[in-house]
Amino acid sequence: MHGEKPFLPREVLIGTPESEVMFSNIRRAMRLTVELNKRTFDDAEEIRTLFSELTGRNVDSTFSLIPPFYTDHGVNIRVGRNVFINQCCTLMDIGGIDIADDVMIGPKVNIITSSHPLEPARRRASAVAKPIVLERNVWIAAAVTILPGVTVGENSVVGAGAVVTEDVAPNSFVAGVPAKLVRHLT
Repeated sequence: MHGEKPFLPREVLIGTPESEVMFSNIRRAMRLTVELNKRTFDDAEEIRTLFSELTGRNVDSTFSLIPPFYTDHGVNIRVGRNVFINQCCTLMDIGGIDIADDVMIGPKVNIITSSHPLEPARRRASAVAKPIVLERNVWIAAAVTILPGVTVGENSVVGAGAVVTEDVAPNSFVAGVPAKLVRHLT
């Protein structure tokens, strides 16, 4: 999407040079999100500038975000045209988040690309990351959580409060915990 190489699933072992890069990205993202979150809705151009710096990619003039906003890296977020992100959203992007054109993300949405192994002995030793893709014209309603590795298909809607653990087919309305198909959209 957006002409760039796709994000790939990966595991980062804590204590390695790769994990040091990860922690450096986290520190950078924390500094930039503090600055972004000082802005108000009326500071749209400053928000776009700071978000562009955070992601390392210029966002389109049609991009809109209402702070506060939270992320752990920022550099692994790709955003298309005419994207709206409402307030209090968290995008944990170590695995990569690709947001296509015309996507709307409601308030208090969590898009989480990373996790840890279930085995107790490995849990603190690594982070496992898988990309998340929101295809064109998706609407993610309030307080949704999207888990690692999920693609939400074109024109789909995820109902408020849903927890999305599996891919959502295009033109679908899903809701619930875990999210299940409610109906197909025409």
